[in-house]
Amino acid sequence: MKRIFTAALAAALLAGAPAMAADWPAGQMVVSGADITSAWAGADHFTGRVRMESLFPAAGDFQAYGARVTFEPGARTHWHIHPAGQVLIVTDGAGYTKEWGRPAVRLRPGDVVRCPPGVKHWHGAGPKTAMTHIAISEIGSAPVAWLEPVKDSGYPKD
Repeated sequence: MKRIFTAALAAALLAGAPAMAADWPAGQMVVSGADITSAWAGADHFTGRVRMESLFPAAGDFQAYGARVTFEPGARTHWHIHPAGQVLIVTDGAGYTKEWGRPAVRLRPGDVVRCPPGVKHWHGAGPKTAMTHIAISEIGSAPVAWLEPVKDSGYPKD
């Protein structure tokens, strides 16, 4: 069963903080996922309609969190920087990612994007196609730096 999580939890996930506390016993595997939290992302960090589902929080020595993010056609992140890096795994649809000063790159299911720490970038759906990706982000000493929206003139048209 999914439950909608509060704005405070959504804000924590967007900021790069753990979305919820988790106890990971030393030397033991943990299986989770039965209670995936879900929320619409706000216009503070996204253009268009974007749904975020928290898959797992950072916990113990594993200082990364995961989310499934679905972008409706034309939806995208604002420019942003992950101080500790990010990996995106495209699972459905088609979209784009763009690093500051470089051309946009088309994304399709199965593509893996490795964004190093400190790189200004954006990612999202194509103008006519939705896209879903799994985002795995390391927790750094600073939260995600959210920057300006991606201008329509800088967004791919096809």
